[in-house]
Parts: sequence; structure tokens; C-alpha cells
Amino acid sequence: MKRVLATPHPASIGLGKLPGTTYLLTLCQAMNLTAAVVSVTIAALVGGKLAPNHAWATVPYGCQFAAVALATYPAATFMRRYGRKNGFLLGAICLIAAGCVGYDAVRHASFAQLVVAHALLGVYVAFANFYRFAAVDGLAPEMRPKGVSLVVAGGIIAAISGPFLSIGLRDVSGFATFSLCYASFVLLGLATIALIALWRPAAAAATGVQPVEAGSVMSLAPIIVAIVASALSYFIMNMLMVQASLLMESMCVSFDMSSLAIQGHVIAMFAPSFVTGTILIRAGHRNTLLAGYALLAGSAVLGIWGSGLSAVVAGLIMLGVGWNFGYVGGGALLAYTLTEHNRHRMQGINDSIIAIFATAGAFSPAPLQAWIGWQNTNLLCLALCLAAACLTWICMRETRSTVGEALRT
Repeated sequence: MKRVLATPHPASIGLGKLPGTTYLLTLCQAMNLTAAVVSVTIAALVGGKLAPNHAWATVPYGCQFAAVALATYPAATFMRRYGRKNGFLLGAICLIAAGCVGYDAVRHASFAQLVVAHALLGVYVAFANFYRFAAVDGLAPEMRPKGVSLVVAGGIIAAISGPFLSIGLRDVSGFATFSLCYASFVLLGLATIALIALWRPAAAAATGVQPVEAGSVMSLAPIIVAIVASALSYFIMNMLMVQASLLMESMCVSFDMSSLAIQGHVIAMFAPSFVTGTILIRAGHRNTLLAGYALLAGSAVLGIWGSGLSAVVAGLIMLGVGWNFGYVGGGALLAYTLTEHNRHRMQGINDSIIAIFATAGAFSPAPLQAWIGWQNTNLLCLALCLAAACLTWICMRETRSTVGEALRT
């Protein structure tokens, strides 16, 4: 059977160093995820205060996810026509606008403005999600896993700075409660503009993909595997993380303890990124994705048969690491596979699908907890992991399209 991907020369593996521009994008990603952590911390609380009905409390946050899903493909199209740099600057302007509108919404108790603020934040996130792909535009295929992984590692900064900003700016004398949390988006946007001004986008490097027929199923196989890995990892992570919070609340776990558990989960999501790139190079895309599914499945097994807070916390840690392998591994495989002529379109499709699955994962926990319960939700996640692992094994068995496997050929 025809191989889809060319094998990079083994001698080139590990010889290059990531350019300084990659580290600028890592800092930009830290700004992006800091804003995301602040928004998830305060959105429902502020929404509950300003909404005409408490049932509408999560509408602003839901609109934020919807805006990400709707704006992702147009963002990719914009950057294809006008360049990554202009796209990222436009996104940063949307973040600044979200901060201004959000601050004014809290100050004047306007629920409509709050919805607009979170929608603008969603548009910003749609642009910012492409930082990881911009980081690999100028890299040889064998260096792309490290580029994607390092940018995602910016989440470690967000795991610390996000809660710090939310707590420190919540109640400040002379300002409405939570208003300065939204005002912090303005500073994050300005910092992002400064970083993007220093960033010099590189031309896309030659891909390792051999020319294939447009309709070839095998040419689509690694792309399908990559999209499924990233989207499904996000779906399972969001669904179990949010439902774990609800579960801990029903177990009468203190707010401080549950917050600590969630923070440990967030750190587990991003800390592995410092080594995920190396794991991808050494173990290969397929094996890394399978390891991610195994960790996600292990988290589900703990949810099915485990009991008590310790099982929930251990499951959240495994969930975070599994998400990292799936999300980073899927992004790295996609970056390695795409050609210059289709990268913007396919990256837009990829991130749109991820946004849709992430939205579904964010909205489904409460209904699932009420309808089927915690254990059955984990059973559903286990079944999804097994199905995705089988897909990965079958689709990549013949192509063996990984950098790591090139080391052994």
C-alpha cells in the first residue's frame, strides 16, 4: 500500500533548535489561557448576578464558546489572506474590547453587555488558538512536535496567573466586584500586541508529505486521526472536569479543596508539554496518541470503580495528562501532515471541530449527571476512548506516519 508521508532523514532529528519566535508565541499562549482561566472562574458568578433569571447565568460563557466555534474558520481564512500577524493583532484588539465592554457591563449591571464581552473574548480565542500552528510554520517536519508542545506549555503560566488575577482583582475598594477582572483583559491584550509586534512570522517550511491523489482515503487518514484525537480529548476533558466539580460539591468537599484539585488538573494538562514534543519524536505520533487514550481511559476507570475524593483527584490528574497527549499529539500530527496549499483550510476545520466538541463537553456535564450519573458518564468516556484508539491503530498501521518511527528506519 502506498505510503502517504515521506520519512525525514534520521540525521536531521534533534539537530535543530527552536527559534526565539516560538518562545514569543508561548508567552502569547500564556496570555490567551490566562484570559480563559479568568473567564471560566468569574463568568457564571457575574452572569448569576446580572442575569434577569438565574437560569441564564451561564449564557455569557456559552456565548463565548459559540463565538469560538463560529469564528474559528473565518479566522483561518483571514490569516490565509492577510497573514498570521494581522490575524493575531486583530484577535488582541478583540480581547481589549472584551475587557472594556466587560468592565462597563459589571459597572452598569448590564447583562446584554456581559454577553457581548464574552462573545468578543470568544473571537479572540478563535484567533489565539492558532498560535501553536504559527509556531511550526518555519520549522522542518521533525521539529514541529517540539514547537506545538512548547506553545501549549504556556498554559503552566496561566494555571498560576489566572487564579491569582481572579482572586486579587475580585474585590478592590472603589471598583465594582469583578469589574477589574474584566479590565485585566485590556492589559493582557496590550501585552499580546507588544509580543506580536516583536514576532517575525516565518514562511512555511517544506512538508514531509508526498503528493497523493486528492481523493485518496489514505491521504486523509492521518488528518482524521489528528482531528479526532484533539477534539475527542477536549470533549472528554471538559465533560469529566466540569462534572467532577459538580460531584465534589455534592460530596460536600470544601471550595478550597475542590479548587486545589482543579488547579492540580490544570497543571497536569500543561506541565507535560515540556516533554511531550520529545516523547512524540521518540515514541511516534501513533504511540503517543494511544498513550493519551490509555490515560483518558484510566481516568474513566477510576470514575467507574473508584470512590472518595482521592479517586476523583487521581482521575483528574490522569485526565489532564491524557488530554495533553491527545491534544498536543493531534496538533503535532496535523502540522506534520499538512501541505502548504491546504494548511490554513485544514487548520481552520480542525479548530472549528475542536471548538464544537469543547462546547458540547462544557454544556453536557450537568444534564449527564442528572440523567445517567457520574459512573455511567465515565463508562461512556471509556467506550469513546476505546473506539478512538482502534481508529488510530487501524488508520496509522499502514502509513506509520511519525517522526519517531523515522528514527528506527
